[in-house]
Amino acid sequence: MNSGSHPLNPIALHLGGLEVHWYGVIIGCGIAIGLILAMREAQRRGLDKDIIPDLLIWAIPIAIICARIYYVSFEFPYYSQHPSEIIKIWHGGIAIHGGLIGAVITAIIFSKIKKMSFWKLADITAPSIILAQGIGRWGNFMNQEAHGGEVSRQFLENLHLPAFIINQMDINGHYYHPTFLYESVWDVAGFIILILLRNKANLRRGEVFLSYLVWYSIGRFFIEGMRTDSLMLTSFLRIAQVVSIVLIVVGTVLIIVRRKTGMAAEPYRNDSIEAAEKAPTNP
Repeated sequence: MNSGSHPLNPIALHLGGLEVHWYGVIIGCGIAIGLILAMREAQRRGLDKDIIPDLLIWAIPIAIICARIYYVSFEFPYYSQHPSEIIKIWHGGIAIHGGLIGAVITAIIFSKIKKMSFWKLADITAPSIILAQGIGRWGNFMNQEAHGGEVSRQFLENLHLPAFIINQMDINGHYYHPTFLYESVWDVAGFIILILLRNKANLRRGEVFLSYLVWYSIGRFFIEGMRTDSLMLTSFLRIAQVVSIVLIVVGTVLIIVRRKTGMAAEPYRNDSIEAAEKAPTNP
């Protein structure tokens, strides 16, 4: 099968001898948009908006390192034979769950140092995180990676996808499920849901973040089952699916337990109301 299409160039531009990949550009754009939104929400909830970039200075590099360590640890037979590849992150091989673990640990330590609620900080950043993930998946699109199993061109056309997506899913004459797109759409839908959710009067502190964990994990569980590049725990058990199930259970249980025990007594909206009351008014 040969449609005559050519894949998009994964290189955005050349700076001297340096190649700037679209993957990095797209990830950077996702982080920048998420940062702006989180800063605005922090300010709306009575915090100094600079608390978010202060957090990201530490969280981003630690998350990247943890995402790489996570990936390498599950592909250790290969990397033990090719140790020089371990630091070559530009060759691919980072896992979002590893990055999430690193970011959460960083945020917990950061919130303790700043003497503020981790749950408040997590709620502020959760919509930005899932939106950045949705944007970042287009970096996989540019690299023709993180795709699903083989399908026909007719199948993709029946999804009413633009030609540029269909053509990019033509890899060596075969078409594949655009699982990057499925997850991107799921993440953007999750972002919208979290934005709507935080306006609910009965929402408790921490529940935006926990809802993010549950929503993202549900989508990831099903989409991961379609991918061909999964990290495997056994010959049939995918690591990301196992982690997704754990996060769904943990997120749901924490929402229920925190409410029943009174640990989630603080309403989410209290912060924004108090911030509005403290804001100076023009005479």
